[in-house]
Amino acid sequence: MSEEQTTVLIADDHAPTRAAIRSALDGHGFVVSAECADADGAIEAAVREQPQVCLLDIRMPGSGIAAAAAISAKVPSTSIVMLTVSHDEADFFDALRAGAAGYLLKDTDPQSLPTLVRQVIQGEGVLSPGLVAKLIEEFRERGRRRRLPIGGSRGVELTSREWEVLDLLRQGLSTAEIAQRLFIAQVTVRTHVAAILKKLRVTDREELQKLADESDARDRFGL
Repeated sequence: MSEEQTTVLIADDHAPTRAAIRSALDGHGFVVSAECADADGAIEAAVREQPQVCLLDIRMPGSGIAAAAAISAKVPSTSIVMLTVSHDEADFFDALRAGAAGYLLKDTDPQSLPTLVRQVIQGEGVLSPGLVAKLIEEFRERGRRRRLPIGGSRGVELTSREWEVLDLLRQGLSTAEIAQRLFIAQVTVRTHVAAILKKLRVTDREELQKLADESDARDRFGL
């Protein structure tokens, strides 16, 4: 293997998509060290192969976001790029929180893929053009996010995804049910729940439910 070649892991449950990605990278200084069809396989292969870049599909079995989080923790030297058809801003921000340095839509010009992947390796973040506006809007929205009043304080700020998880928790849904409802991995749900508990300074879901029950849904939660 040439020293100039960059090792890549491709994880997507659609074989033709994996082949297209491999073809786009072929001849541009990349070598595909592993191909996987699900999150568990991607995590196992990433730990074994230690690729420089992981290209992950969000919607593959087991969740690409869950795979990104696990790979980021187990192989921190690996750069992660999500390749997806999802324009959902929740997916976008969940992927970034999971450790992705890039988020590219699958309609990205194949000829530009080698350059974009190399930019990630060089420490740059890469986004499909249409998602840049979402990122800008997210920062604009930060000052306008709903707050959950606690006592006489100004309140605790929750992200839009945390509000979604909190609403479902209040309905009594389990972690698995929330994951299914929001189309995210269970580990991602647990991450959001942990963030909510920390922000509200409660130790478990029972205390969280009690806090919610003590408030009027419309006035206190802004629903």
